[in-house]
Amino acid sequence: MFFKPKEHEPSHVHALYGEYIGVFDLNTLEMTDGDLPKKAQSLVKEWLQINSSKLQKMWDTQKIEKLPPLE
Repeated sequence: MFFKPKEHEPSHVHALYGEYIGVFDLNTLEMTDGDLPKKAQSLVKEWLQINSSKLQKMWDTQKIEKLPPLE
């Protein structure tokens, strides 16, 4: 996760999968933009559910910490 200067609301993350990308809203966990395949979307949503509170805290404070991958 990284922050671009003047990043915009709503809070979101960008997920990369090969040449595909998806933008996921941290409040709804839904993909709002991109072309990620359904299987990749499913994995990202699972990871977001597990880490949603930590991700929102990082968004709010802009202090990044490493989060574990799915097991």
